[in-house]
Amino acid sequence: MQTRDYIGKIVKVKIDRPLGSAHPNHGFIYPVNYGYIPGTISGDGEELDAYVLGEHKPLETFEGRVIAVIQRLDDNDDKLVVMADGRNYSDEQISALVEFQERWFTTKILR
Repeated sequence: MQTRDYIGKIVKVKIDRPLGSAHPNHGFIYPVNYGYIPGTISGDGEELDAYVLGEHKPLETFEGRVIAVIQRLDDNDDKLVVMADGRNYSDEQISALVEFQERWFTTKILR
């Protein structure tokens, strides 16, 4: 399945970096919940990563709808953007919320 094929689908995210946690190598703090979709493989050979937006407490798991894909143009590691079903953020809101990590890459938001 291509990464963009996830747009509009309901997925279950395993959160391995909950809101407020520190990145194990780079030390920055996650302002959103961040995890992966178990049983998937992304372009970097690891499980497909996902930002969970609109949830304001640390989570262990989350089920929601993929509203967008952040395509990294200079890295082979696209990210899903997941929210509670029925919720949505603009491209500008998504960019602002994931800037803490995506600022190091050239990205494009796919809808």
